[in-house]
Amino acid sequence: MSQLLWEAELTEIPDKEQSRMNLQSGTEALALTVDDFSALEERVRRAVETIKQERAARAAAEERAAKAEAELASQSPAAEQLKEEVRSLRAERDHVRERVEKLLSQLDSLEL
Repeated sequence: MSQLLWEAELTEIPDKEQSRMNLQSGTEALALTVDDFSALEERVRRAVETIKQERAARAAAEERAAKAEAELASQSPAAEQLKEEVRSLRAERDHVRERVEKLLSQLDSLEL
């Protein structure tokens, strides 16, 4: 019965496709068509599996990106606070340097 269905499908294939397939006889045509169909079916299965894997990988990457953005947003205020602290410490260092230079200049003037 399935052979009848395949033969019916073969008769529906346009002449250009039949010539492209280089089919020689009815039974060989059926064997080649079944093999071709099996190969196509396997390729479709692999393509579907690849798409599933790529979608899963994309979803995982998007999730990691969202977590990284959230972490960056949560650390941004801390980074700003640290920048301000560094500015403050540099200003304090400059002030201390000026005071030390004044003291050294006073010591130098005493030695004369």
